[in-house]
Amino acid sequence: MTQELNVLALFKGNERYIFVYDDESRDELIDTIRNAAASPQTPINWFDAAVLTERARQQGKEPSEQPTRL
Repeated sequence: MTQELNVLALFKGNERYIFVYDDESRDELIDTIRNAAASPQTPINWFDAAVLTERARQQGKEPSEQPTRL
């Protein structure tokens, strides 16, 4: 059985943030994004965190694509 992974990306100026996670790690990812927004050392702000966490939740609701068999 293969493990499906989700990807979130944030491009902010010259910086790139790529988050790769599985469905079981979604809550941990959301906590990580929120912690980054709360940290003054991270350029991720609360708006970025809101957009990223909403997208992570949406990815959890979307049906996974099943490969087409010929």
